Amino acid sequence: MQASRIYWTFCAGVFAFGLLALAASPWLSLSVNLSRSLPGTLYLIHKGAAVKKGELIAYHWQGGATYPAGTTFIKQVAGVAGDRVQRRGNEYWIEGAWIGIAKPFSKAGVPLQPAPAGVIGAGEYFVATPNPDSLDSRYALTGNVRQAAVIGRAYEVF
Repeated sequence: MQASRIYWTFCAGVFAFGLLALAASPWLSLSVNLSRSLPGTLYLIHKGAAVKKGELIAYHWQGGATYPAGTTFIKQVAGVAGDRVQRRGNEYWIEGAWIGIAKPFSKAGVPLQPAPAGVIGAGEYFVATPNPDSLDSRYALTGNVRQAAVIGRAYEVF
């Protein structure tokens, strides 16, 4: 019984130390996903890490809809600078790969305007997720994410 108590006390101490180290880290942070746009709940963010197409990106939301400015969003990079975004009606493709459909209203009832098609500019990312309710670059409200808003690369923990 005593050995079990020592073991669990040690584990709790290591866990607490890890959380403190993470909180003080200039390179790493944690983010909780409260939406269903991605399957995970907890994400590790590698601050300042470069992101590539297909990877998860963490960025600061510019504000609008039901989210305050500065909220951390995590999405998948679907397009990078130089990629061509095509729109047919409310459907989106990037370099021939289907991305999804832009809906006229968010789940909260906020009217949404589709984003324009075109070539993704330098220092910008087109972000999306497979979830049809994801508030992402398919919408003018979000648009392309600028490099200045990027926090870093995100990794799903669970």
